[in-house]
Amino acid sequence: MNILITYASTEGQTRKVARYCADYLNGQGHSVELVGAQDAYDAELARFDAVLLAGSLHGGKYQKALVALATAKAATLTQARAAFLSVSLTAAGDDADEWAGLADCVSRFARKTGWTPPTVMHVAGAFRFSEYDFFKSWAMRWIASQKGEEITPHEDKEFTDWAALKKTLDVWLAGT
Repeated sequence: MNILITYASTEGQTRKVARYCADYLNGQGHSVELVGAQDAYDAELARFDAVLLAGSLHGGKYQKALVALATAKAATLTQARAAFLSVSLTAAGDDADEWAGLADCVSRFARKTGWTPPTVMHVAGAFRFSEYDFFKSWAMRWIASQKGEEITPHEDKEFTDWAALKKTLDVWLAGT
C-alpha cells in the first residue's frame, strides 16, 4: 500500500510515534510518506491507499496545523481509507472518565474539522521535561503527582506501548 502519515507534534513525542509508524509500515512492505501537517496542504490524498493523521492533545485540543489540515482535506479524508492517531498522557491510564474525555476531544475535533475519523488510535504519550519551560515543567510535575506517577524532574518518561501500536496498525491495515 501507498500510505501518507502526516502529524503535528508539540514536544516531539507525536513526531517520534509517527516516525515509528512509518518505519514499521515500511518494514511491512508498504510505501510510506511522512510529512508534518504544516507541510501537507499540497498533498494529493487521492494518490494514497491510506492516510494516517497524528496529533497530540494539550489542554483538550490538538495542534492548530493538524486541525487546519483536517478541515481543508475533510471531504477527501471522508472518502479515503483514513485513521486518526491521538497521542496523550491520558491514554496511559485506565480511568473510564478520562477515556470518556478522550472520546469527547476526538468528537470536538470531528465537529470542528468536518471529518469524523472512521478509525481512532489512542496512544500513550510521554513526559518530555527536556522540552518544557519552567512553568510547563512545574504543571506537568503537579499532574504526575496527582496521578501517583513517580517522575524525576528534567528526565523524560515515555509511556508509549510500541508493541500495542504495532498491533493497532496491523488491525487498521487488515481492515483497509
